[in-house]
Amino acid sequence: MAMAAILLLFLTLFSNSKADQDFDIRQHLSTVTRYGAVKDIVDSSFPSSDIPDACTPLHLNLVARHGTRSPTKKRMRELEKLASHIRELVKEANYNNVSLQKVPAWLQQWESPWKGKLKGGQLDRKGEEELYQLGIRVRERFPDIFNEEYHPDVYPIRTTHVPRASTSAVAFGMGLFSGKGSLGPGFHQAFAVTTESRASDIILRFFDSCQTYKDYRKNHELAVNKMKEPILVEITSALVKRYEFKFTIHDISSLWFLCKQESSLLDITDQACSLFSPTEVALLEWMDDLEVFILKGYGNALNYRIGVPLLKDVVQSMDQAIKAKEDNHAPGSYEKARLRFAHAETVVPFSCLLGLFLEGSDFERIQKEEPLNLPPKPPQNRKWRGSIVAPFAGNNMLVLYSCPANFSSKYAVQVIHNEHPIPIPLGQGGNLV
Repeated sequence: MAMAAILLLFLTLFSNSKADQDFDIRQHLSTVTRYGAVKDIVDSSFPSSDIPDACTPLHLNLVARHGTRSPTKKRMRELEKLASHIRELVKEANYNNVSLQKVPAWLQQWESPWKGKLKGGQLDRKGEEELYQLGIRVRERFPDIFNEEYHPDVYPIRTTHVPRASTSAVAFGMGLFSGKGSLGPGFHQAFAVTTESRASDIILRFFDSCQTYKDYRKNHELAVNKMKEPILVEITSALVKRYEFKFTIHDISSLWFLCKQESSLLDITDQACSLFSPTEVALLEWMDDLEVFILKGYGNALNYRIGVPLLKDVVQSMDQAIKAKEDNHAPGSYEKARLRFAHAETVVPFSCLLGLFLEGSDFERIQKEEPLNLPPKPPQNRKWRGSIVAPFAGNNMLVLYSCPANFSSKYAVQVIHNEHPIPIPLGQGGNLV
């Protein structure tokens, strides 16, 4: 009996150790997750549903988030304050002859990698590469759509006024049209990128032009922070005990932010990220996901209702493509793709309008504009994960297909999220709408 208990304990410890080794923190950084870390993750619970081979792509809509970016100026100052506070704690410990043996050596000497930087928030080189490679893959996947000579009316590219979004659009376009132009040894194609002013952009920055939403967000941010507080208190207590160091709740919040930045931008996972156990990371990730859910997602119908102008723009573009086909317009005379680049505050509400990442009977509830239950706390499973819903360069494509006359419908729409077909709870037949 005792032998069986020992064996069970050994198997449990081995299983936990294996799980920790398999844990890749780069996939658990909520909306600060790099695209390459999660783009190949597919929810196995989704049924396989593909467009029949006999149908051909007619038009493509893309709504994409900007790629991996550097921290904003405000957050860089936060990290400099963290470094200053850590130095004070180390100095205090040395003055009082308190052992720092359990405090990682890197932390005792740490300075922010962004110290002294005057600008922030710009697209990082990794972000440029994310969008460039995405453009190449989209062209290769839909050669029937991107087979025309470039014209801005055939392949319009739209972006918000924010530089990281417009730079993402340029990087995507360079990949999409690579080798199809006449400029330089790479045969680059010059292309147009259209932006709207911040005040008038109701399609891609609807969250900025709706005062009701801005008031809602301002009024609920404090409540969201209150919801996050117990997690931060719990983890702060654990780290104070583990490292015998006087961390504050604010320190832990900033260290979690540092972990996300180091992992996404610098490929460093053995410093700030290593302070937290996988269980603690799961809680911190959930904490961030709650914020996205409440302030940008299904937490309130207002969050996604303000994105209806974007959905209308998508539907209108498909209607125009159908009309062009029905009227037998000549190739190259009508739009074949509408490509948009914006922000998490754009992609998240748009995904909600499509009904993605819902649990059980949630679709019926959002039709009634009822609030949904919050994503369940770990270790329970959940579909709503910021790292999947809107990572850096996260994207939704709606591809319009033309089908043969003997099919039940002449046209079909496939929804593709982060390059994977995904069912939506609209109409019949999964991806066919």
